[in-house]
Amino acid sequence: MYQSLDLQFFAQEKTEQATPKKKRETREKGQVPKSTDVNTAFILLFVFLFLWFIGSYVAEQLFTIAQFTWQADYLLMDITSENVSTLLVEYIYQIFLILGPILLASALGGIASNYLQVGLLFAPEAVKMKLSKINPLKGAKRIFSIRAIVELLKSLLKITFVALVTFSVIWFAMDDLLALALFSVEDGMVLIGNLIVIMGLSVGFLLMLISVLDYTYQRYDHEKNIRMSKQDIKDEHKKTEGDPQIKGKMKQRQKQMATNRMMQEVPKADVVITNPTHYAIALKYDDETMEAPQIVAKGVDYVALKLKNIAKHNDVVTVENRALARALYDQTNLGDQVPEDLFKAVAEVLAYVYRIQNRL
Repeated sequence: MYQSLDLQFFAQEKTEQATPKKKRETREKGQVPKSTDVNTAFILLFVFLFLWFIGSYVAEQLFTIAQFTWQADYLLMDITSENVSTLLVEYIYQIFLILGPILLASALGGIASNYLQVGLLFAPEAVKMKLSKINPLKGAKRIFSIRAIVELLKSLLKITFVALVTFSVIWFAMDDLLALALFSVEDGMVLIGNLIVIMGLSVGFLLMLISVLDYTYQRYDHEKNIRMSKQDIKDEHKKTEGDPQIKGKMKQRQKQMATNRMMQEVPKADVVITNPTHYAIALKYDDETMEAPQIVAKGVDYVALKLKNIAKHNDVVTVENRALARALYDQTNLGDQVPEDLFKAVAEVLAYVYRIQNRL
């Protein structure tokens, strides 16, 4: 009894790698290995690399907004709904010229990071509303789970590394920052802009290194979560291939139906050639529609006996020819024509049958 319980326990233990079918189903549900650190790293790199190349354009647009704001005409303008609307539209346009390219770079970074991790995937089931997602008990379990603790430690580690990197960039530029009051406005903006871009790129490359490790862990965790037990694999195999018992019964039934159809052709045959006890082959020949005699039924042992009984009750001539019966059984299938090397022997049998039936 205990041994059977142990075997059942091990059969239910999820120790096996997920099958391709299970992986495909989980992917269709949107359950794929994915690291948010990869997204963050790509977005930071795309945005700050973009700023590295168009920094002068951004600075120019900021100066344009400043000049536009402090123009004397606008300072002396009457405050009316029409004038406020005009100013608002102009400000939105100027801000869009600055933020538009940055938002586009951010979107491209997010798309690229998701494509590298997941590929093309459309999973509407992943965004379906599920009450289990707002269950407070399950939410509390997630908050105080081992996974949550691991995520907390990862976040603290990332914050520490990011702080060290940004502090290092500021430390190396400390002399210039202390002398910032001596710089012109334009030179000061260039210095601050360069420091921001360098810090952003440094953090981006740092997160890229961390994201490789995190993605490796997420992939391992995903593979672990979708593992299957031996019983799961057996059940899936049954669903895919069909239950062996049901499949065997279906094959048996199909075989029985094929045998019944074959038996229905025996009364239409011209002759049944026998072994005489083990083999029986029914032949039919119509010189107007057939080039050679055709095998309409065949069988051994019990089936052969049944063929002979049907032939007897339907006045179909039975001829004993051991060698010919065995050769026809081995060399032909149902519906085949008689092979050329057996034409002569079969013709002699049919001639004998026709003489008996006075057909000649």
